[in-house]
Amino acid sequence: MKRTSILLFLLSGLSVPVLRAQEFNPSRMDSLMSTMDKNNAWMGSIAIAKGDKLLYQKAIGYADRAQQKHATTNTRYGIGSISKTFTATLVLKTIELGKLQMNQALSTFYKDIPNADKITIRQLLDHSSGVHSVTDDKDYLTWNTKAQTEKELVERMIKGGAEFDPGSKHEYSNSNYILLTYILEKVWKKDYAFLLNQQICQPLKLEQTTFGRPQNSPKDVSESYRFTQDWGLEPHTDNSIPLGAGAIWSTPTDLVKFFNGLFDHKLINSTSLEEMKKINGGYGLGLFPMPFYDRQGFGHTGGIDGYSSVASHFDDGNYTVALISNGNNYNNNEILKFSFGELYQKPFPLPDLSEIQLTNEETTSILGEYKSEQPPIQINITRDGTKIFGQVVGQPTFQLKPKDKNTLVQPQYGVKIVFDRSENKMTLYQNGQTLILKK
Repeated sequence: MKRTSILLFLLSGLSVPVLRAQEFNPSRMDSLMSTMDKNNAWMGSIAIAKGDKLLYQKAIGYADRAQQKHATTNTRYGIGSISKTFTATLVLKTIELGKLQMNQALSTFYKDIPNADKITIRQLLDHSSGVHSVTDDKDYLTWNTKAQTEKELVERMIKGGAEFDPGSKHEYSNSNYILLTYILEKVWKKDYAFLLNQQICQPLKLEQTTFGRPQNSPKDVSESYRFTQDWGLEPHTDNSIPLGAGAIWSTPTDLVKFFNGLFDHKLINSTSLEEMKKINGGYGLGLFPMPFYDRQGFGHTGGIDGYSSVASHFDDGNYTVALISNGNNYNNNEILKFSFGELYQKPFPLPDLSEIQLTNEETTSILGEYKSEQPPIQINITRDGTKIFGQVVGQPTFQLKPKDKNTLVQPQYGVKIVFDRSENKMTLYQNGQTLILKK
């Protein structure tokens, strides 16, 4: 449910060519998906639409590897934090109806949360509240698969204390949208699942979108996986924790319907949508800015329990792209860029996912601990058999693929590492940043 690095930015800062919409040709998207599938790089589903017209949909990989059940375009996945866009939409609808006010204080509902009398509904929506995120608790992974009550989660927020003064900065917090879920339920006197279905799913005919893991159609439900040496099954967070911050399940096809309906004012009015699109400190209200060259889109990303997702809408062209993965060893942002490149006649090359095999001597000479003083980071390079792994201390291990004897990459995180064996150092490249670490 954390905000991940893939949401910023598609291609901002580059020279700006003239982009024109074209008749969409699915063949290169098929080639991209085939490349992902053949190289065991990505499992999941994608949908591309222009307004109400579905231009492309494709599913690859397994919904359940143990059962050898292949994914289909009807397979449902956890969408993680894209749930926040649904929740923000429900909040704006509630405000339109006069049941809630944008500047209403959190203390109306929760008096004991630090700074509750200063925190507003808007600040919960745009992550400027300073409320402690319960998913950042050090012991989070010891209780996230167990049901939690409202009282328990709110007590965790209180115990975490204020992260900063409300309105002084913006910092992503899942607690903001957990609280908004509870507030919606209190105002409407209905549970979140009912509101989601009544106010969004029914009007837009989203037949494969549910709160929580679907129970009525298990054949369409996917498991989720994390790649180390192979795809390993991931546990599922209990729905009572992420709530409207990350517990919705859906398909890419339903997501493009949702975003198209949202931006076509089928759920909230134009004034409310413009409020959602106002960016302050990098955040809108349940939306992130997603530029593509000189064009401005809006969307959201998500990640939970091995599922990862991204959805983006551009008014210019009326295009929406949504993709959800249940097994990701590649960068979702690269797939998103490729898709919009096809839509706007600015094609990107197909990815080169080939790798070479290093000799035992070449591998041995790069193993070890690499450290940087500023910022203070340590990356350990290890191996298991013929495979090479990296690990930022305190974070999960990731596999590195050799492109040549000195260059290793991790496509999912956009990581490239170049080793200088004579100097016993590495240069890390990621998201336009460069860092030198010494052995």
